[in-house]
Amino acid sequence: MADFILVSGAWLGSWAWEDVARDLRAAGHGAHPLTLSGLADKQHLPAGQQTHVRDIVDEVERLDLRDVVLVGHSYAGIPVGQAAERIGDRLAHLVFVDANVPVDGESFASLWWQGQPVFEAALEEGGGDWAPLNAADFDGQGLDSEQVARIASGSTPHPGATLTEPAVLERSLGELPATYVKCLLDGEEPNDDVADLLKSEHWRLVEMDTGHWPMFSQPRELARILHSCTRA
Repeated sequence: MADFILVSGAWLGSWAWEDVARDLRAAGHGAHPLTLSGLADKQHLPAGQQTHVRDIVDEVERLDLRDVVLVGHSYAGIPVGQAAERIGDRLAHLVFVDANVPVDGESFASLWWQGQPVFEAALEEGGGDWAPLNAADFDGQGLDSEQVARIASGSTPHPGATLTEPAVLERSLGELPATYVKCLLDGEEPNDDVADLLKSEHWRLVEMDTGHWPMFSQPRELARILHSCTRA
C-alpha cells in the first residue's frame, strides 16, 4: 500500500481532504493531508514558492515515507511537481488534480490565462495576497450549497509570493510516472503545458465529470482514482 501526501490548491488547507483521506485509509493506504505555509492553520507563517516545495519534501522526510504518491490540486501542482523530483526514489507516483504544472523559470502569475499584469493587479487589490473566491464563483462546478459554504468558510487569503516566484525544475516532469485528473466542468481540455506532458509514455489522463473541487463534489470517486494510481 502507498502513502499519499495530499496538497490542496489556493486558499485551502489539509481539512479539504478529510473525505478523500478517509476512503484512502479504509483501502489500507496511508493518507497525509498537508497544509502549506501561510494558509489555514499556518496563516502566521511566511511563505514563498520554494517554501511550499520544502513543506512537501520536509513532510515526506519527517514521516520517513516510501512508496509516496504526491497529489497536488490546482495551484498545488506547481510545488508538488517540483517536490516530486526532489524526493528521489521515495516517489511512486505523481497526481495532478485539475492542477497547474510547474514550468522551469515560470510562476503561477506568469502563466495566468489573462496575463501576468491582470493577475498582479488582483494581488495588489488583495494587499499582496490572493483573496478567496465568493460563493457565486463556484457556480457550475458541480457543488451543492453546503459544499460551497464549506469551501468558502474555510478559505484563507493565499500568500502572493508563492504565486509570483518562479518554479525550479532540474528535468522534465514527463520522465516521472504521473496521472493527470481533468475535471470536465472546469474545461474539457488540459492546457498546453499539460497536453505536452501527456504525450509522455509515463503519463496518463483520467477525466472526472465534475468541477474544479472534486475532493468536495465527488470525494469517493476521486479516492478511487487515487487508489488506482498505486497500480498504474
